[in-house]
Amino acid sequence: MSETTAAPTRQDVVEMISGYRAQVSKADTEDLDSLELAWLLHQAEQRYGVELDLDDADLSRMYTVAGAAEVLADLVGGRRDG
Repeated sequence: MSETTAAPTRQDVVEMISGYRAQVSKADTEDLDSLELAWLLHQAEQRYGVELDLDDADLSRMYTVAGAAEVLADLVGGRRDG
C-alpha cells in the first residue's frame, strides 16, 4: 500500500473498514464498533504514514463512519494542531 498525504474522505474510511468487515462477514453500517475502530486507525496510520494521537474527545466522535472521517481529516489533513 502506498503512502498518501491527502486528507482522508468518507469514501477512504469506507474503503479501509470494508477490509475488516469482509473478514468478519459484517454488513455495512454507519456505526463502528471498537474492533472496527482499532482496524481503521491501524489502516489510516499505514496508509497516511502518520502516528495518530487521539484523545477521548476524538474517540467519542468516531463511533460512525462520518465521524471517523471528520476526525481523520482533521488529524491527517493538518487542520488541527497536535
